[in-house]
Amino acid sequence: MREIIGILKDKISLSKLALISKPSLLSLHVSVLRTTTHTPSTPPNHHHLATLLSLGDSSRATASILIRSLMNRLHATNDSYVALKCLYTIHHVMKRGPFILKDQLSLFHSSNGRNNLKLSGFREEKSATTWVLSAWVRWYARYIETLLFTSKNIGFIICSTSCSLLEKEKQQDLISSLMNSDLIRDFNSLVVVIEELCKLPDNLLVEKDKLLHAVMELLSSDYLSIVNEILMRFNEFQERVGLLSFYDSVELGSCLERLIICKGKLMDLFYNKKPFVVMLWETVEELSNRIGMVSFNKIRKVDNGSESARFGERVVRTSDSVKFSSGRLRLTWSAN
Repeated sequence: MREIIGILKDKISLSKLALISKPSLLSLHVSVLRTTTHTPSTPPNHHHLATLLSLGDSSRATASILIRSLMNRLHATNDSYVALKCLYTIHHVMKRGPFILKDQLSLFHSSNGRNNLKLSGFREEKSATTWVLSAWVRWYARYIETLLFTSKNIGFIICSTSCSLLEKEKQQDLISSLMNSDLIRDFNSLVVVIEELCKLPDNLLVEKDKLLHAVMELLSSDYLSIVNEILMRFNEFQERVGLLSFYDSVELGSCLERLIICKGKLMDLFYNKKPFVVMLWETVEELSNRIGMVSFNKIRKVDNGSESARFGERVVRTSDSVKFSSGRLRLTWSAN
């Protein structure tokens, strides 16, 4: 019955568009509707997704209309599956969309604040299944917001699959040119995305729900992309450990500790033994130990008679210099 009602709603929506839309814009709105149908448990059709991405590559005006149509669809629906498909489509735009479409998505995000998806209060209480799906909608929206905000901080969409080898080499050069504080800020932003991944809601439906399974595949790909980004910065940190100020060491140590806390959850969610994933956790441990040792040696050089030195020594003995909390780089999210 739900599927039949959904099909009828989609047909009515298409009929309304045919009546009220300008002929030149009709194909754009229809593309959004066909990609985000009410059909339960079914991910967007690959052909419809490809068509939407292709349409978004024609001009900035067209890309802007597509993004606005997609957002209007997302904000107008009370259906969990439609909302999830809208978010899944936005995620696809970030990963595989043309530059123009990604740019318009970023502009929309910038002009509407961090919580521009406005789904923190989304609820569909028709059944136990829709209650769980509603939690997924709220979390998925928050994750995409986090990903967009972090990408804006770093300067590019971190989960994009369109980066060429030359662009990656330029990125490595850019990382090498960053000041310590900026490098730590970027690393902190990546850890924030990892922490959001670890807040994934109940995934018992994933195996039997094709749409959630497709979402998990995108998230798994994101995880690998983020690991790569972190490792590139770790290579730079390895070169700079002895040059970091005590304050920078504390900031970096705090980020490393938060990343270590996420390890167990990440291994449960994304069981992956790729060499570079294994390398990540080996490097985290090694870098944490080096930071602790360097910080300890720096504190010992401070006048032992000063109160600050005595305090510093107590901190190192009790927390190995990495368990400081810092609010300077913490990202918070406000709900509108």
